[in-house]
Amino acid sequence: RALGGEFDNCENIRRIVDLRRQIAGLLGYETYADYVLEERMAENTATVNAFLQELLDETIDYARADYAMINDYAHAQGFEGDVMPWDWSYYAEKYKNEKYALSDEQVKPYFELEKVKKGVFLLANKLYGLNFARCDDIAVYHPDVTAYEVTDAKGDFVAVLYLDFFPRASKRAGAWMTEFRGSKVVEGVETRPLVSLVMNFTKPTETKPSLLTFDEVNTFLHEFGHSLHGMLGQGEYESLNGTSVYRDFVELPSQIMENWATEKQWLDLWAEHYETGEKMPAELVEKIVAAKNYLAAYANVRQLSFGMTDMAWHTLKEPFTGDVEAFEKQSMAPAQVLPVVDGTAMNPAFTHIFSGGYAAGYYGYKWAEVLEADAFKAFEETGSILGGPAADAFRKHILTQGGHEHPMKLYVAFRGHKPETKALIEKMGLTK
Repeated sequence: RALGGEFDNCENIRRIVDLRRQIAGLLGYETYADYVLEERMAENTATVNAFLQELLDETIDYARADYAMINDYAHAQGFEGDVMPWDWSYYAEKYKNEKYALSDEQVKPYFELEKVKKGVFLLANKLYGLNFARCDDIAVYHPDVTAYEVTDAKGDFVAVLYLDFFPRASKRAGAWMTEFRGSKVVEGVETRPLVSLVMNFTKPTETKPSLLTFDEVNTFLHEFGHSLHGMLGQGEYESLNGTSVYRDFVELPSQIMENWATEKQWLDLWAEHYETGEKMPAELVEKIVAAKNYLAAYANVRQLSFGMTDMAWHTLKEPFTGDVEAFEKQSMAPAQVLPVVDGTAMNPAFTHIFSGGYAAGYYGYKWAEVLEADAFKAFEETGSILGGPAADAFRKHILTQGGHEHPMKLYVAFRGHKPETKALIEKMGLTK
């Protein structure tokens, strides 16, 4: 993974990039990015590059201001010279602890797992008319797993949802949604989905319930959004229903759900201190938002720089025989905020694009953020984030449709226009 020596990946990068270029050429594409993006919501290289550049233009000055703020803070602490990449995390965290003091222990008492589950189910009911009834008659694959029969506002069966919340020896870490069976229609008979949500939350004890961190509540909402996509899918073919959509579109139903985590209107319906019954204070919610947006511009530009170097590698039209470090620096230069350190590079360890399936697709992280911010704006603009026309349109055009139409066509049908970056800029607090 290093530059030089036994573990140098630079020659691997040259070979991978050239083999991909050859694959694209054999299939009639000018570049590997053209080949990949044909089956993406963004569709082509020009759209991706314009998207990355637009977000960069809108946020680079804020990102540089973030760096200047931490640099000035470090100087006030007695640091001499410019804050370097190896200094950054220390002073950034120290500043955060001073200005945005917020611990998990302040938040967790309001997020008892059973109440969070009630709140998530209530949100699905208000948005989409769904009802969840626990069914102990349905077989489960572990004693910790619970099964729910999901029905719609008319009482019609929608899906079975399995909740698998707690760690165990045979279970990997992380959180995910999966389908044991998707929706489909065979010879006029509809089969509805069997969907599972898998988490690794702290198990309750005899004296204390399971209490979630804010990040864990976000995770629950995120994966539940994927489950809604799966449960509400409609159509003849399982391969086109639910989450079977283009990669840069699949995170919209999940990431949009995270917006409700800081909406007091929803939190007031269920988020109470597990000991006192006190509702979650507005001041605490505001502190959560402020902490989330701390150094948001810097983090945004850093992600853009990764997307830019990804696109640079995968739009090459000739074999690359040059210097990997120099190529990286040139491709990331427009988004460089921290000082450049000679003899270092991140591409030799950039597993996402060289071995993780994100080649010509790393932009998708920011693309999904723009989609969900712009989509949630539709709920705010209608004056109701708990149901109403925006929820109806999101269900009709996004959640039920799966991959039956091109995602941009579906999005425009829902939103009335293509996704706009300004909603994400506002969400990050960069217009204040």
